[in-house]
Amino acid sequence: MRNRQTLRLARRRLLAGAAASPALAGLGWAQPAWPGGRAVTMVVAFPPGGQADVSARPIAAAMERVLGVPVPVVNRPGAAGALGNAFVARAPGDGHTLLMALSSMLILPEADRIHNRPPQYEVEQLAPIARITNDPTILVVSGDSPWRSLEDFVADARRRPGAISYASSGNFGALHVPMVLFSAAAGIDLLHVPFQGGGPALTALLSGTVQALASGTGPVMQHLQSGRLRALASWAPTRQPHLPDLPTFIELGYRDVQYAIWAGIFAPASTPAPLREQIRAAVARAAQDPDAQRALATAGSPLAYLDGEAFARFVAEDHARLVAVARRIGRVE
Repeated sequence: MRNRQTLRLARRRLLAGAAASPALAGLGWAQPAWPGGRAVTMVVAFPPGGQADVSARPIAAAMERVLGVPVPVVNRPGAAGALGNAFVARAPGDGHTLLMALSSMLILPEADRIHNRPPQYEVEQLAPIARITNDPTILVVSGDSPWRSLEDFVADARRRPGAISYASSGNFGALHVPMVLFSAAAGIDLLHVPFQGGGPALTALLSGTVQALASGTGPVMQHLQSGRLRALASWAPTRQPHLPDLPTFIELGYRDVQYAIWAGIFAPASTPAPLREQIRAAVARAAQDPDAQRALATAGSPLAYLDGEAFARFVAEDHARLVAVARRIGRVE
């Protein structure tokens, strides 16, 4: 009898310790159900298969274990991500609607102003919670294309202005801006074919509808490994450890051609500060989840976590930089 009582007491102490430990709570034991016990929707402003979707799904699955409620990923594509971004910007700040955004969210309102359109949302309507991934972009072409190097690609583009097409996730989107930076620096004219997101853009490249694509490494890594796609250059400042043979635009002579696609979680700006902190803490614990980290790494987009004031500063600095890029690009017809 005494042994059974001792075991029960030890078990209660173990469970109490787990509940009190943030790390253990995030990794092995769910927290009490999120306020109201309702699901927390994570909106991705693009179709499945793109960088935001690749980043969202492992973190959403880990957050379910942390919060004790469902965290479905809901794709709301359109207007290069502006429709989904605007949906979350207008959502109630009650902790039940989050956005997994791409870096393009910072440039789209300025693009609307450049085209004399009222912005569908303002960046200030979305409160930064945490960065999940931060992938330097790479230029990919079909594995059976004639271009074995960036030099081949540029030489062909100069011989045939406007003949080589590339896909993007929409005007001023995260896959459009880096190609504009590159083509301007190289003095070449490429044909831009916008789609609703990175997933459809990648499908267009794989099917031969277009000839090139700027992409984060995550969505294309399996196709690089299989040989269906070939990488020509990277917008990273230095060579990437998982692609050590891929040269950067900088080392190939394009000094200012640098761009990264980051994915981060945002809440409506109307969310009260204490609730924002609860969300940040939940995301931080989810980011420690080994399954989430493994899924991101396997996809070629390893965790690049940043939160709190550090992420807020990162967003503010990138916002200023991308607004300047948008103004340099100007109107896109």
